[in-house]
Amino acid sequence: MKKLLLPFLLLATSAFAQSSLRPQIDQKAEAIESKVIEWRRDFHKYPELGNQEVRTAKIVADHLRSLGMEVTENVAVTGVVGILKGGKPGPMVALRADMDALPVTERNDLPFKSVNTAVYNGQQTGVMHACGHDSHVAILMGVAEVLAGMKNELAGSVKFIFQPAEEGVIGAETFGAKQMVEEGVMRDVDAVFGLHIWAQSEAGTIGYRSGPFMAAADFFDITITGTQSHGATPWSGVDPIVTASQIVMGLQTIVSRNVNVTEAPAVVTVGAINGGIRENIIPESVKLIGNIRTFGDEQQELVHRRFTEVATKIAESAGAKADVNITKLYPSTVNQPALTAQMLPSIQAAAGRENVMLMDPITGSEDFSYFQREAPGVFLMLGGMKKGGDPLKTPSHHTPDFYLDESGFILGVRALSYLTVDYMGMKE
Repeated sequence: MKKLLLPFLLLATSAFAQSSLRPQIDQKAEAIESKVIEWRRDFHKYPELGNQEVRTAKIVADHLRSLGMEVTENVAVTGVVGILKGGKPGPMVALRADMDALPVTERNDLPFKSVNTAVYNGQQTGVMHACGHDSHVAILMGVAEVLAGMKNELAGSVKFIFQPAEEGVIGAETFGAKQMVEEGVMRDVDAVFGLHIWAQSEAGTIGYRSGPFMAAADFFDITITGTQSHGATPWSGVDPIVTASQIVMGLQTIVSRNVNVTEAPAVVTVGAINGGIRENIIPESVKLIGNIRTFGDEQQELVHRRFTEVATKIAESAGAKADVNITKLYPSTVNQPALTAQMLPSIQAAAGRENVMLMDPITGSEDFSYFQREAPGVFLMLGGMKKGGDPLKTPSHHTPDFYLDESGFILGVRALSYLTVDYMGMKE
């Protein structure tokens, strides 16, 4: 019996040793809260688009160096990676924040309202942190300072990943997390943790989900080719506009009839239909573009297969031809169930059990998924809505009125710090 109990006692003792660092984390997080908010406001005022985060990256790199870290810059174009080596041997824990902003013109009247503009996709536009990446960077800078202040007590090392271009880069074949993985950032990582601010849940709360949490994002285009004719004699040609309309409706049956929605949702959205130039000419071709959202590789394969079958067969039945192209962008963000269960007590300790919520799957996407394919990972949603707010009336992400309650940032610092030291304690 003693032999059986010994490994469990050792595990409990190691975990307790790391958990004993929590009061120190709490104290340091509280002391740095105002600095985190100040950093965030600075990044918010001077946002930068994907692969253009030069100013942001310099501030991050200078900060990590000031904490005594080994820092690598220009990773995946503008990314920054810092290594904090603990005083004791142990695993390598990666923590990630994305740095890029969006081509959105801010409407909020704030002292730190965005002042930057840029040319995006050939158009002049405002630039705004309309998805909260400014808060992610500031929070992780805070975590870096907290953990650096206790590095001699850490049983392992921490890799701080400040990632560019989570929102994508027009015309680039690879970017963001995928490019960082290709450049070897995850090669020596044992576990990876990250969070995203969530404007539709209250500040001071954390949302999580085991397994598939956020959807895979895929883009598609379909070119439907018929036979051009006079609008007065449609029987003399093959109408690609009517065919395109039938395809749009047919694609919706994939979700309603082929996907087991009791397991996970899926979305097929046609975002644009382009074809024709004159009211009395039936054009030769029509183009559809849109996006697909799925959860997990198996569901993604099913939807992609049925998508191609539906589009090509409907076109064929009309005497037309459909050329289908599906571009995979981000895989589904999947929290490894075993690691999620293992770390849930740490999340609950950081936020308070009553402030930790099991969330429904989110049909938005995140390229954090690429990191999770290299090492077990957990991705969380940090509340950013004012307390008592109505999530249905609170401006959502990617909008000009997007706004965050900064009182929840300290919880982000505590949660990522707890996850790091507790994971190290379990592996010690």
